[in-house]
Amino acid sequence: MNGQRGDDLDDDFVPDELVATSGEEDNGLGDDIGGLLSADEDAEEAEVHTKEKTTTEKKRKRREKEKERKIKKKKLAETVEVIEPLSVAAQPAHKLADYVSSMQVKAFPAMSGIELGDVLIPESSIADTTIWTGSRSLDNLVEFIIEVLPTLHTRLSQRSKVAGAPTLLFIAGAALRVADATRVLKDKRLRREKGADVAKLFARHFKLEEHVSYLKRSKIGSAVGTPGRIGKLLCETGELDTILEYHALVVSQLTHIILDLSYRDPKNRNLLDIPETRDEVFRTVLGAPKVLKGIQEGKIQLVLF
Repeated sequence: MNGQRGDDLDDDFVPDELVATSGEEDNGLGDDIGGLLSADEDAEEAEVHTKEKTTTEKKRKRREKEKERKIKKKKLAETVEVIEPLSVAAQPAHKLADYVSSMQVKAFPAMSGIELGDVLIPESSIADTTIWTGSRSLDNLVEFIIEVLPTLHTRLSQRSKVAGAPTLLFIAGAALRVADATRVLKDKRLRREKGADVAKLFARHFKLEEHVSYLKRSKIGSAVGTPGRIGKLLCETGELDTILEYHALVVSQLTHIILDLSYRDPKNRNLLDIPETRDEVFRTVLGAPKVLKGIQEGKIQLVLF
Protein backbone atom coordinates (compact mmCIF):
# COMPACT_ATOMS: atom_id res chain seq x y z
CA MET A 1 0.00 0.00 0.00
CA ASN A 2 1.53 3.28 -1.02
CA GLY A 3 1.61 5.96 1.76
CA GLN A 4 0.12 9.42 0.91
CA ARG A 5 2.39 12.45 1.63
CA GLY A 6 1.23 15.86 2.74
CA ASP A 7 2.40 17.36 -0.54
CA ASP A 8 0.45 14.91 -2.51
CA LEU A 9 -2.94 16.40 -3.26
CA ASP A 10 -5.74 15.11 -5.25
CA ASP A 11 -6.01 16.55 -8.63
CA ASP A 12 -9.48 17.80 -7.83
CA PHE A 13 -8.52 19.44 -4.49
CA VAL A 14 -9.98 22.90 -3.93
CA PRO A 15 -8.59 24.95 -1.01
CA ASP A 16 -10.95 26.25 1.63
CA GLU A 17 -11.43 29.98 1.12
CA LEU A 18 -11.64 30.72 4.85
CA VAL A 19 -8.38 28.99 5.55
CA ALA A 20 -6.68 30.37 2.49
CA THR A 21 -7.39 34.03 3.37
CA SER A 22 -6.81 33.88 7.13
CA GLY A 23 -3.15 34.83 6.84
CA GLU A 24 -3.91 37.81 4.66
CA GLU A 25 -6.57 39.00 7.11
CA ASP A 26 -4.09 38.82 9.98
CA ASN A 27 -1.66 41.05 8.12
CA GLY A 28 -4.39 43.62 7.37
CA LEU A 29 -5.53 43.76 11.03
CA GLY A 30 -2.00 44.57 12.22
CA ASP A 31 -1.80 47.44 9.78
CA ASP A 32 -5.18 48.74 10.92
CA ILE A 33 -4.17 48.70 14.65
CA GLY A 34 -0.98 50.54 13.85
CA GLY A 35 -2.93 53.12 11.92
CA LEU A 36 -5.40 53.58 14.79
CA LEU A 37 -2.61 54.05 17.33
CA SER A 38 -0.87 56.57 15.08
CA ALA A 39 -4.14 58.49 14.62
CA ASP A 40 -4.66 58.62 18.42
CA GLU A 41 -1.18 59.98 18.97
CA ASP A 42 -1.70 62.63 16.31
CA ALA A 43 -4.97 63.63 17.92
CA GLU A 44 -3.33 63.93 21.34
CA GLU A 45 -0.52 66.05 19.94
CA ALA A 46 -3.01 68.27 18.17
CA GLU A 47 -5.02 68.66 21.38
CA VAL A 48 -1.90 69.59 23.40
CA HIS A 49 -0.85 72.05 20.73
CA THR A 50 -4.32 73.59 20.74
CA LYS A 51 -4.27 73.94 24.53
CA GLU A 52 -0.84 75.52 24.48
CA LYS A 53 -1.90 77.90 21.78
CA THR A 54 -5.06 78.81 23.75
CA THR A 55 -3.04 79.40 26.94
CA THR A 56 -0.52 81.57 25.10
CA GLU A 57 -3.33 83.56 23.52
CA LYS A 58 -4.98 84.12 26.91
CA LYS A 59 -1.70 85.33 28.41
CA ARG A 60 -1.18 87.69 25.49
CA LYS A 61 -4.67 89.15 25.90
CA ARG A 62 -4.14 89.58 29.64
CA ARG A 63 -0.90 91.45 29.01
CA GLU A 64 -2.61 93.69 26.47
CA LYS A 65 -5.47 94.44 28.87
CA GLU A 66 -3.03 95.21 31.67
CA LYS A 67 -1.09 97.53 29.40
CA GLU A 68 -4.28 99.31 28.33
CA ARG A 69 -5.34 99.64 31.98
CA LYS A 70 -2.02 101.25 32.92
CA ILE A 71 -2.22 103.67 30.00
CA LYS A 72 -5.76 104.70 30.96
CA LYS A 73 -4.73 105.15 34.59
CA LYS A 74 -1.77 107.33 33.59
CA LYS A 75 -3.94 109.48 31.32
CA LEU A 76 -6.52 109.86 34.08
CA ALA A 77 -3.84 110.95 36.55
CA GLU A 78 -2.58 113.53 34.06
CA THR A 79 -5.99 114.99 33.34
CA VAL A 80 -7.41 115.08 36.87
CA GLU A 81 -6.67 118.39 38.58
CA VAL A 82 -4.89 118.00 41.92
CA ILE A 83 -6.90 119.73 44.64
CA GLU A 84 -4.82 120.83 47.61
CA PRO A 85 -6.41 120.51 51.05
CA LEU A 86 -7.47 123.84 52.55
CA SER A 87 -4.73 125.18 54.81
CA VAL A 88 -5.65 125.94 58.42
CA ALA A 89 -4.00 129.33 57.82
CA ALA A 90 -6.65 130.24 55.23
CA GLN A 91 -9.35 130.67 57.90
CA PRO A 92 -10.72 134.04 59.08
CA ALA A 93 -8.91 135.78 61.94
CA HIS A 94 -11.42 134.78 64.64
CA LYS A 95 -11.01 131.11 63.78
CA LEU A 96 -7.25 131.50 63.65
CA ALA A 97 -7.39 133.01 67.13
CA ASP A 98 -9.25 129.92 68.37
CA TYR A 99 -6.72 127.67 66.65
CA VAL A 100 -3.73 129.50 68.13
CA SER A 101 -5.35 129.42 71.55
CA SER A 102 -5.90 125.65 71.33
CA MET A 103 -2.24 125.19 70.42
CA GLN A 104 -1.18 127.35 73.36
CA VAL A 105 -3.14 125.10 75.71
CA LYS A 106 -1.14 122.12 74.40
CA ALA A 107 2.12 124.01 74.82
CA PHE A 108 1.30 125.00 78.42
CA PRO A 109 -0.63 122.00 79.80
CA ALA A 110 0.10 122.91 83.45
CA MET A 111 -1.21 126.47 83.19
CA SER A 112 -4.55 127.47 84.66
CA GLY A 113 -7.13 129.42 82.71
CA ILE A 114 -6.02 132.67 84.34
CA GLU A 115 -2.36 132.00 83.53
CA LEU A 116 -3.22 131.20 79.91
CA GLY A 117 -5.06 134.51 79.72
CA ASP A 118 -1.79 136.29 80.46
CA VAL A 119 -0.11 134.79 77.38
CA LEU A 120 -3.17 134.97 75.14
CA ILE A 121 -2.60 136.27 71.62
CA PRO A 122 -5.50 138.59 70.81
CA GLU A 123 -7.47 138.20 67.60
CA SER A 124 -6.67 141.80 66.67
CA SER A 125 -2.98 140.88 66.43
CA ILE A 126 -3.57 137.98 64.02
CA ALA A 127 -3.54 138.94 60.34
CA ASP A 128 -6.63 138.14 58.29
CA THR A 129 -5.24 136.64 55.09
CA THR A 130 -8.47 135.37 53.55
CA ILE A 131 -8.08 137.68 50.56
CA TRP A 132 -5.33 135.33 49.37
CA THR A 133 -6.88 132.56 47.31
CA GLY A 134 -3.73 131.08 45.83
CA SER A 135 -1.67 128.15 47.04
CA ARG A 136 0.27 128.72 50.26
CA SER A 137 3.68 127.57 49.16
CA LEU A 138 7.11 129.15 49.07
CA ASP A 139 6.69 129.62 45.32
CA ASN A 140 3.94 132.14 46.11
CA LEU A 141 5.40 133.69 49.27
CA VAL A 142 6.63 136.86 47.54
CA GLU A 143 3.24 137.49 45.90
CA PHE A 144 1.52 136.69 49.22
CA ILE A 145 3.51 139.37 51.05
CA ILE A 146 3.02 141.95 48.30
CA GLU A 147 -0.75 141.40 48.10
CA VAL A 148 -1.72 140.57 51.68
CA LEU A 149 0.92 142.39 53.75
CA PRO A 150 1.68 145.69 51.93
CA THR A 151 3.10 147.33 55.06
CA LEU A 152 5.61 144.51 55.48
CA HIS A 153 6.47 144.73 51.78
CA THR A 154 7.29 148.43 52.14
CA ARG A 155 9.43 147.89 55.24
CA LEU A 156 11.39 145.02 53.67
CA SER A 157 12.47 147.34 50.85
CA GLN A 158 14.04 149.74 53.36
CA ARG A 159 17.47 149.33 54.90
CA SER A 160 17.50 148.71 58.63
CA LYS A 161 19.36 151.19 60.83
CA VAL A 162 19.91 148.87 63.80
CA ALA A 163 22.10 145.75 63.81
CA GLY A 164 20.27 142.51 64.49
CA ALA A 165 16.85 144.20 64.34
CA PRO A 166 14.66 142.54 61.68
CA THR A 167 11.24 143.74 60.68
CA LEU A 168 10.19 140.14 59.96
CA LEU A 169 10.69 136.82 61.72
CA PHE A 170 9.88 133.82 59.53
CA ILE A 171 9.60 130.68 61.65
CA ALA A 172 9.99 127.30 59.91
CA GLY A 173 10.12 123.80 61.33
CA ALA A 174 13.17 122.37 59.55
CA ALA A 175 16.65 123.53 58.54
CA LEU A 176 16.13 122.79 54.84
CA ARG A 177 12.88 124.73 54.88
CA VAL A 178 14.71 127.66 56.47
CA ALA A 179 17.29 127.59 53.66
CA ASP A 180 14.56 127.53 51.00
CA ALA A 181 12.60 130.37 52.62
CA THR A 182 15.77 132.46 52.93
CA ARG A 183 16.36 132.22 49.18
CA VAL A 184 12.77 133.28 48.49
CA LEU A 185 12.91 136.29 50.83
CA LYS A 186 16.03 137.55 49.06
CA ASP A 187 13.87 138.21 45.99
CA LYS A 188 14.46 141.68 44.54
CA ARG A 189 10.72 142.30 44.42
CA LEU A 190 10.80 142.42 48.21
CA ARG A 191 14.20 143.94 48.98
CA ARG A 192 14.58 146.05 45.85
CA GLU A 193 17.97 147.77 45.67
CA LYS A 194 18.23 149.16 49.18
CA GLY A 195 16.62 146.36 51.15
CA ALA A 196 18.45 144.85 54.11
CA ASP A 197 19.96 141.37 54.29
CA VAL A 198 18.12 138.14 55.17
CA ALA A 199 19.54 136.14 58.08
CA LYS A 200 19.47 132.33 57.96
CA LEU A 201 19.30 130.97 61.49
CA PHE A 202 19.28 127.28 62.39
CA ALA A 203 21.42 125.03 64.54
CA ARG A 204 22.71 122.66 61.85
CA HIS A 205 26.28 123.60 60.81
CA PHE A 206 26.17 126.87 62.81
CA LYS A 207 27.15 127.43 66.41
CA LEU A 208 25.02 129.77 68.48
CA GLU A 209 28.01 132.06 69.10
CA GLU A 210 28.50 132.44 65.32
CA HIS A 211 24.94 133.66 64.88
CA VAL A 212 25.28 136.04 67.82
CA SER A 213 28.43 137.53 66.34
CA TYR A 214 26.81 137.84 62.91
CA LEU A 215 23.70 139.59 64.25
CA LYS A 216 25.74 142.01 66.36
CA ARG A 217 27.39 143.40 63.24
CA SER A 218 24.69 142.93 60.56
CA LYS A 219 21.70 145.09 59.67
CA ILE A 220 19.00 142.67 58.57
CA GLY A 221 15.46 143.07 57.29
CA SER A 222 14.32 139.48 57.80
CA ALA A 223 15.40 136.62 60.04
CA VAL A 224 14.45 133.13 58.94
CA GLY A 225 15.00 130.30 61.37
CA THR A 226 13.83 127.34 63.38
CA PRO A 227 11.94 128.18 66.59
CA GLY A 228 14.67 126.63 68.73
CA ARG A 229 17.45 128.83 67.35
CA ILE A 230 15.31 131.99 67.05
CA GLY A 231 14.16 131.50 70.64
CA LYS A 232 17.72 131.30 71.94
CA LEU A 233 18.73 134.40 70.01
CA LEU A 234 15.80 136.31 71.56
CA CYS A 235 16.84 135.45 75.10
CA GLU A 236 18.00 138.37 77.24
CA THR A 237 20.50 136.56 79.46
CA GLY A 238 23.14 134.09 78.37
CA GLU A 239 23.82 130.69 79.85
CA LEU A 240 26.67 129.50 77.60
CA ASP A 241 28.93 132.50 77.20
CA THR A 242 29.21 136.14 78.28
CA ILE A 243 28.61 137.12 74.66
CA LEU A 244 24.98 136.14 75.21
CA GLU A 245 24.44 138.56 78.07
CA TYR A 246 22.67 140.81 75.58
CA HIS A 247 20.10 139.32 73.25
CA ALA A 248 21.32 139.08 69.68
CA LEU A 249 17.92 139.55 68.03
CA VAL A 250 16.51 143.00 68.73
CA VAL A 251 12.71 143.40 68.50
CA SER A 252 12.58 147.20 68.31
CA GLN A 253 11.94 147.09 64.53
CA LEU A 254 9.87 143.90 64.49
CA THR A 255 6.39 144.26 62.95
CA HIS A 256 5.54 140.78 61.64
CA ILE A 257 6.07 137.16 62.62
CA ILE A 258 5.15 134.59 59.98
CA LEU A 259 4.55 131.01 61.12
CA ASP A 260 5.17 128.61 58.25
CA LEU A 261 2.23 126.21 58.50
CA SER A 262 2.26 125.34 54.80
CA TYR A 263 5.19 122.94 55.19
CA ARG A 264 4.43 119.43 56.42
CA ASP A 265 6.88 116.79 57.55
CA PRO A 266 6.83 113.13 56.34
CA LYS A 267 4.14 112.43 58.95
CA ASN A 268 1.97 115.22 57.48
CA ARG A 269 2.44 117.48 60.53
CA ASN A 270 2.80 121.24 60.37
CA LEU A 271 4.89 123.49 62.60
CA LEU A 272 2.34 123.51 65.42
CA ASP A 273 1.37 119.85 65.15
CA ILE A 274 4.84 118.71 66.20
CA PRO A 275 5.06 118.91 70.03
CA GLU A 276 8.74 119.97 70.10
CA THR A 277 8.44 122.85 67.62
CA ARG A 278 5.04 123.89 69.01
CA ASP A 279 6.49 124.26 72.50
CA GLU A 280 9.46 126.25 71.19
CA VAL A 281 7.19 128.58 69.20
CA PHE A 282 4.98 129.47 72.16
CA ARG A 283 7.55 129.30 74.94
CA THR A 284 10.68 130.88 73.44
CA VAL A 285 9.53 132.90 70.40
CA LEU A 286 6.00 134.20 70.93
CA GLY A 287 6.52 133.82 74.66
CA ALA A 288 9.67 135.96 74.76
CA PRO A 289 8.65 138.87 77.04
CA LYS A 290 9.30 141.72 74.59
CA VAL A 291 7.76 139.81 71.69
CA LEU A 292 4.64 138.91 73.65
CA LYS A 293 4.30 142.50 74.84
CA GLY A 294 4.58 143.78 71.27
CA ILE A 295 1.92 141.31 70.07
CA GLN A 296 -0.51 142.16 72.87
CA GLU A 297 -0.02 145.89 72.29
CA GLY A 298 -0.71 145.47 68.57
CA LYS A 299 2.80 146.48 67.46
CA ILE A 300 3.66 143.03 66.15
CA GLN A 301 1.29 141.11 63.87
CA LEU A 302 1.18 137.31 63.79
CA VAL A 303 0.75 135.84 60.30
CA LEU A 304 -0.13 132.19 59.66
CA PHE A 305 1.09 131.16 56.22
